[in-house]
Amino acid sequence: MTLAVLYQDEHLAAVDKPAGRLVIPGRGAPERTVQAEAEEALGRLWVVHRLDRGTSGVLLFARSAAAHRALNLAFDRHEVEKRYLALVRGAPPTEARLDAAIAPARRGRMRPARPGEERGKAAVTRVRLLEAFPARPPLPALALVEARPETGRTHQIRVHLAWAGTPLAVDPDYGDAGPLTGEGGAVLLARTPLHAAGLALRHPISGAPLAIEAPLPEDLARTLAAAGATTP
Repeated sequence: MTLAVLYQDEHLAAVDKPAGRLVIPGRGAPERTVQAEAEEALGRLWVVHRLDRGTSGVLLFARSAAAHRALNLAFDRHEVEKRYLALVRGAPPTEARLDAAIAPARRGRMRPARPGEERGKAAVTRVRLLEAFPARPPLPALALVEARPETGRTHQIRVHLAWAGTPLAVDPDYGDAGPLTGEGGAVLLARTPLHAAGLALRHPISGAPLAIEAPLPEDLARTLAAAGATTP
């Protein structure tokens, strides 16, 4: 198996999802999903949450029916703390609470809901600035932020960041299609720079606190270095 296992016991397994992979089968041409590859090494797995194709990082599965039921409840009750790292354009504030309701748009996209719109669903994301980078042509001004979604709406972080005027550095749906290039036109980053860096939860069976983290992927690390990052 090419996937890195971040945590496993008889009830749970977490892998480091690469960007560009689907968690479960989509509507297009058949392709090998993260779930299918993980099951080849770990046995039957139940999906308890998902990450977009372009998102990397911690992906948690249940390995028992009891854990599956308990984890579904924990996610539904917002008892799982999710921490993402996002590379954005512009100058975000030091801290912000983004609370625009989210509604469906066309072709699988989402958008901020209009006031009083019935299809709008409440959504809250807390964002904290980690480091800002002035423009280094051909790179634009960028910033690394931590995003903690308190709800789990489709594309929530991407929609909220764009609504706040600081879209992901590459995002064909809600911002600039990119890619980000460095000196000599070399491509540094060609996907949405959103990384599921950590999950914190109570173990669904034992109740013990559990924290699972995924290292920064190579493409994000390379881009941050080119932007002049001083934090790891």
